[in-house]
Amino acid sequence: MTLITGLLLICLGLAGWLILRAAYSAHQTDWKNPFLNILDGLNRLFCRYYHHLHAPVLALPSQGAVLIVANHVSGLDPLLLYAVTNRPLRFLIDAHQYHRVGLTWLFRAIGGIPVDYSGRPEKALKVALQALEAGEAVAIFPQGGFVLPTQFPSKLKRGAFWLAQHTKTPIYPVHITGVKGMGYAVRGVFIRSRVQLTAYPPVYCTSEEEITTCATTVQALFENPAITAQKVE
Repeated sequence: MTLITGLLLICLGLAGWLILRAAYSAHQTDWKNPFLNILDGLNRLFCRYYHHLHAPVLALPSQGAVLIVANHVSGLDPLLLYAVTNRPLRFLIDAHQYHRVGLTWLFRAIGGIPVDYSGRPEKALKVALQALEAGEAVAIFPQGGFVLPTQFPSKLKRGAFWLAQHTKTPIYPVHITGVKGMGYAVRGVFIRSRVQLTAYPPVYCTSEEEITTCATTVQALFENPAITAQKVE
């Protein structure tokens, strides 16, 4: 080993140590796993400095069931929501994405819930229902797949609102804008953006009769996020 090679390895090792230290300091969600806590910090740094995300942490209750719903434009969206929460989120994930080679172990570790849209999607709703009844935080993209602003209107799937009604769980709507890689799953994560997340006061859906009203309210926020003066910047 030459002197230059040795110095290079030392520099790389030091840089890696500094990155891990910064990531651990940046994490805000306790995943009860040191490795996942480091990933949490790395994701926050990635979203903040690469995608220019400067949104505050969502004002969620520290305990008890919560349901986050957001519009869905790219594969970056889940990372953005992880970066603005301080509780572990259990995402409903398309089964095709869940079973991507090399990623299934990670989705399983963070409590992802695979949804088989071509088979029995109700199985995923049952798992999500159990998670909410256990006081966990669940995140859903009720548009299903990617829906770009030019594709409105797009009717929302009712699963999230059914879950809210059956568990009396508040819905926290979030609107995502500024993503440059709209329409892309993997590429959307790496195309640099200047993103903005707008969080709204919780929506309550306590009866079956209110499901349609809740869905209409959330859909209006997704299609025209400036319609309410109560948004939290």
